[in-house]
Amino acid sequence: MKFSKKTLTRLVTVICILSMLLFMLYRSGLSSNKSFPVYKYYNYSKAVPLQDSLHIILDTTTYKLYSITYNSVNDKKVTGLLSIPKNKLLPVPVIILMHGLGDHKTVDYIEYGHSVLLKNGYAVLRLDIYNHADRKESSLNFDLTGSQKYWSRTIMTQTVFDLRRAVDFIETRKELDSKKTGYFGISLGGIIGVIFCGVEHRIKVPVIGLAGGQMNLLFKEKALTKDAKDFVSIIEPLNFIKDISPRPLLMLNAKNDDIVPPMMSKLLYNDAKKTKNIIWYQAKHRNIPLKTFYQDGLNWFDTYLK
Repeated sequence: MKFSKKTLTRLVTVICILSMLLFMLYRSGLSSNKSFPVYKYYNYSKAVPLQDSLHIILDTTTYKLYSITYNSVNDKKVTGLLSIPKNKLLPVPVIILMHGLGDHKTVDYIEYGHSVLLKNGYAVLRLDIYNHADRKESSLNFDLTGSQKYWSRTIMTQTVFDLRRAVDFIETRKELDSKKTGYFGISLGGIIGVIFCGVEHRIKVPVIGLAGGQMNLLFKEKALTKDAKDFVSIIEPLNFIKDISPRPLLMLNAKNDDIVPPMMSKLLYNDAKKTKNIIWYQAKHRNIPLKTFYQDGLNWFDTYLK
């Protein structure tokens, strides 16, 4: 069967239009429920006392290291480490540095990043994600699709509140420049970080590592159900990524990520508004080239935060 050039042109046009409509329907079906303004879930009262404590645990020629605690929303105690460089004009810019699932504030890849940022003139605040390390309350497994899904979701939502209170803490410290606060989150710390930075505009520069969006895909064949989309709505990075703009966002991702599918990272980046950039590494989730990874993050902070 032969077609005229005019007919072929019309056919191609129709196919393109149908393809675009199918894609829009697909994205609409996958999108998490936004029937209510999810960002309001993370509202809290700043008037509640922090009841914070700060104790020096190391004093070197180049920096001071403090152990800190403060009270968060839901009367949860947050533990962390604050490092402040010496021989710098005070107040200094500060980076909140967050680990991934199952790890802690002194895990090797966080220690590496801490050293890089500190040597380059940034104060570094490292916290434990809720129910991790010093904050362990339960041995239940983290599983957003199983019988412990509500508990697992609470780990994420509580940490968002904890991070907002961390900014309140930073504002009380005269050594720290609260007007120059950045965020560097990795893996689960990155996913939580998108939510946090979306609702917390006191964070001026976010760097999000090894994270993605479209959380309802975790439910596989049930991904398009209302229950799945409702459940993830308050922890869906896609519901918060647009609110980071116009602040400059950097995403760092692995091309062969075996934990966070690259497709989910691309969906998240595509939904972000300018200013934004994404860097891909020829690596898997757990063998990211740390030297390059942190240098890229450092360059972003040097450009937009200092």
